[in-house]
Amino acid sequence: MSNECKVDGGRRRLIVATAAVGGVGAIVALVPFISSMLPSERAKAAGAPVEVDIASLEPGQMMTVEWRGKPVWIVNRTPNMLETLPKLDDAVADPKSEKPMQPAYCKNEGRSIKPEILVAVGICTHLGCSPSAKFKKGSEDGMDSSWLGGFLCPCHGSTFDFAGRVFKNKPAPDNLEVPPHMYLSEKRILIGEDKKGA
Repeated sequence: MSNECKVDGGRRRLIVATAAVGGVGAIVALVPFISSMLPSERAKAAGAPVEVDIASLEPGQMMTVEWRGKPVWIVNRTPNMLETLPKLDDAVADPKSEKPMQPAYCKNEGRSIKPEILVAVGICTHLGCSPSAKFKKGSEDGMDSSWLGGFLCPCHGSTFDFAGRVFKNKPAPDNLEVPPHMYLSEKRILIGEDKKGA
């Protein structure tokens, strides 16, 4: 009788050990499956707001960062660049930025929160090419003598001023997009989010 009890106890331990190993194996097998349903770090980063330090961005310089897989330009405009904007109201298609290509707080002459800093998505609204910065005036930069500077799309010749406003009679139908953004401090910008949580 005591022999039988010893055998039964051994069987019980074997059954418990087998069940535990089987349970651990099932959990290990499920981890990759569950992980595949969660967004990757890259996917999270693609849609997440991007924090940018602009402390080293000098007047007349531009930097590019990526947000949601798009190039976003940050331009520190000089006083001369800003002076060109009112002169071009008759030449651009949407001088008062009536079309919703920017948040309401950027619906102003410079299409910006701070006059000197432009934040714009660097994608032409025609076919999605990326325009080039052409900051020099006139023929110095290969442009005609009336050119005051801005951005040129090499694909079909759309031109934009220093506020990202498209010139009339160009293939691009709209101004460059201004993404939601906010200042975290004097020299730090958060792109992709604003005070309203857009």
